[in-house]
Amino acid sequence: MSAEIRKITVVLEEVLREAGEPVSPPTRRAAAMAVIRNPFAGRYEKDLSELIDQGAELGGILTARCIEALGIEPSQAESYGKGALVGEDGELEHAAALLHPAMGKPVRDALGGGAALIPSSKARGPMGMAFNIPLGHRHAAFVRSHFDGMVVKVSDAPRANEIVVAVAVTDSGRPHPRIGGLAKEDVVGKDGLR
Repeated sequence: MSAEIRKITVVLEEVLREAGEPVSPPTRRAAAMAVIRNPFAGRYEKDLSELIDQGAELGGILTARCIEALGIEPSQAESYGKGALVGEDGELEHAAALLHPAMGKPVRDALGGGAALIPSSKARGPMGMAFNIPLGHRHAAFVRSHFDGMVVKVSDAPRANEIVVAVAVTDSGRPHPRIGGLAKEDVVGKDGLR
């Protein structure tokens, strides 16, 4: 592992009631977050390949932690997302290097596939800041019931020279979805859209 990980935090959220109505089965989201040292904190670096490599390593590790927390088979995952929160001495481009060039394949591999783009977010901020991991259906972006997000934070991260890297996985869409769109039962899953 080339990333210097200080800690990994896993959060499981289970929604049992929404707007006073029971949610059956409950909607469940899991996020796994690694707090890593930012090797480029405080300085400009043209070549970000070290972070790209770390993103590839972390994608599979964090996705496996989500699946474990949900207690499901990888094929039962319905939506996914990724995000990164960079400490004050870092750049948003550091988050982009972790999330975009190489993280997607290991996330999809850990789930046994996924045709849709993995929604992502990047932010920079202080220790304890909450950030949103956007979520979307892993096979078809047009499934509106799975347009969602999970707000997460690590209370003691990121320090100025750290990055919190996160993957989120769900076994369902939002509670009580009712705005139409492509139903998950009708997903074809070949083009990433439908």
